[in-house]
Amino acid sequence: MLEKVETILNSQCRLDPQKPILVGVSGGPDSLCLLDLLQRAGYQVVAAHFNHKLRPEAEIEARAVEETARQKKIPFVVDSADVQLHAQNEKLSLEEAARNLRYRFLFTQAHRTHAQAVAVGHTADDQVETVLMHFLRGAGMNGLKGMSYRTFLPTFDKEIPIVRPLLDIWRTEITAYCTSHTLNPHYDASNDSPDFLRNRVRHALIPVLETYNPRIREAVWRAAQTLSSDQGLLTEALESWWHQSVIQETDNYVTLDLNFLSEHSPGLQRQLLRRAVEHLLPSQEAVFAVLERASGFIADPFSHRMDLTGTLFLLREGNMLYIAKSEIELPFDQWPQMPAQMDSIPISVPVQISLANGWQFSSEKWQVSDSAWELSSRNEDQFRVWLDAESQPDNLELRIRRLGDLFEPLGLKGHSQKLSDFFTNVKLTERARARWPLLCSGKVVVWVPGYRPAERVKLKQTSRSILYFALTPPLGIVEK
Repeated sequence: MLEKVETILNSQCRLDPQKPILVGVSGGPDSLCLLDLLQRAGYQVVAAHFNHKLRPEAEIEARAVEETARQKKIPFVVDSADVQLHAQNEKLSLEEAARNLRYRFLFTQAHRTHAQAVAVGHTADDQVETVLMHFLRGAGMNGLKGMSYRTFLPTFDKEIPIVRPLLDIWRTEITAYCTSHTLNPHYDASNDSPDFLRNRVRHALIPVLETYNPRIREAVWRAAQTLSSDQGLLTEALESWWHQSVIQETDNYVTLDLNFLSEHSPGLQRQLLRRAVEHLLPSQEAVFAVLERASGFIADPFSHRMDLTGTLFLLREGNMLYIAKSEIELPFDQWPQMPAQMDSIPISVPVQISLANGWQFSSEKWQVSDSAWELSSRNEDQFRVWLDAESQPDNLELRIRRLGDLFEPLGLKGHSQKLSDFFTNVKLTERARARWPLLCSGKVVVWVPGYRPAERVKLKQTSRSILYFALTPPLGIVEK
């Protein structure tokens, strides 16, 4: 077994024998076997034990691990916490609470001891149970490939990896190893409790599956190995698609290009959405049902907002799809917005004014009518406009919308409509409307930047006095 594990330590876990490894040691056979193997392989190890205080014998097990470390002359660190209380306070299951506190302790100690990795004793049997649990929850390929020999858990630490050198070793082999090397593991009685899903999979589901295939464990383990290889290939391809689809990526939200998503298959959509969810919630698996609902949301152009999980929502805005945490406020920098606390700004010509989020408003007079007419005719930037100065009302201002505002948009031949109806027709997102800058004169809306001027002030080929207005986005914003 030692030779097999040494190969995995080098090729799969990519560990340096000259740097320390923090080993999570519960006192059970798996972790004691791992600790012994690493020491025999010549690695510098630190034994770390976390006491969950869930069983009366927990203190005895902690002292037993400490004694084992002392006998082997291995540095030892220990800590404890009230897992039951943590689960109640955070509204977590006991399994989740125990895992969170345990890993928080392990990675804290890994930094303190300058460890290159945290090593844990997950075995081939654990891999099979994990894959079956993920299958029962409706996981995709990412879940069905099971655990990796080396991976990062961003929820706990982005710099130090967690390694699993025993993923190829079966529990029967570990039991035999402990016996032959006089290791004295403690057996956790909670591993037999039907209260935990893993235990029900281990003691109830797998024995039933073995009546159909006596080698079901090996079959599931091989399937996980195959899917892990396939997932690696998919991940390489997905990296390119991700960079093509992502507009913005932060700790609180991810913005994807809806046009790109709509042009590709639901399968690719689900993979990109999965990556977005895992970026925002690294400890939460995006199951198929969640991704399927998100894909349906993309396909429905009339869907505006949808709760994706208990802590994430989807929001459609123009060509952008937000996947965002529920408690955060999404940014406004892609739109022009009036400055905070300023509902109206008088406009002279020429002028340059700073608006919110780096946007700039400017105005100037033009004397060359032919040039203005030509540029206006070819203009595709709706944040620029040339207007007939002789038709302009007096006392121009840039302001927010007001109750009862009407607008006579270019193309309606002088017919007016409610400004709110115009916003709806042009699909201006709801949350941008309240402080969208409008060029006005009193109650007359002269220009809705980003969309249209009013019919009465449109530039004519015969116009001789011309006003030019523009809103310029900050560097990096190319469209609303």
